[in-house]
Amino acid sequence: MKIDDKITKLATKIKLIIFDVDGVLTDGGLYFAADGSELKRFNSLDGQGIKMLQASGIAAAVISARNSKSVDYRMKNLGIEHFYQGQNDKLIAFAELLKKLNISADEVAYMGDDVIDLPVMQKVGFAVAVANSHDLVKQNSDFITNKNGGHGAVREAIDFILKAQNKFDAAVKIYLS
Repeated sequence: MKIDDKITKLATKIKLIIFDVDGVLTDGGLYFAADGSELKRFNSLDGQGIKMLQASGIAAAVISARNSKSVDYRMKNLGIEHFYQGQNDKLIAFAELLKKLNISADEVAYMGDDVIDLPVMQKVGFAVAVANSHDLVKQNSDFITNKNGGHGAVREAIDFILKAQNKFDAAVKIYLS
């Protein structure tokens, strides 16, 4: 995807990024053990990006249609206090987040991969699709990552937003000698 000034300008307004889970924070696979317990594969690069995002003053939230104990654990591990599971209508959680954080929809980015994400993606100021998203999601996105969900796509989008807001250098400065 060609990055132009219009897309960068959209990213400069972002105060909150909302992530879908399956297919965005994970690779989209559903892994079940013999006892029926569910496992999810998260990417550590994405996790570090989320921590850098939060340290840079941009909030992170999660809205997922599914319920999973592993998502509870990962969100607590990342310090994400705003996460909603079992949300078949993601617009309800989205509206609650806007009110709770006292922000407008154009100050929000949403990162999704499937049609269930479209209602929120069509309301936010910056819609992001992972590379392996459904075609309709890509068609309704401002930014499409080069990486697939669960394989660094979240980090790619976060780095883009931090760079657009001139916060990237400060975010990585502590890691450089």
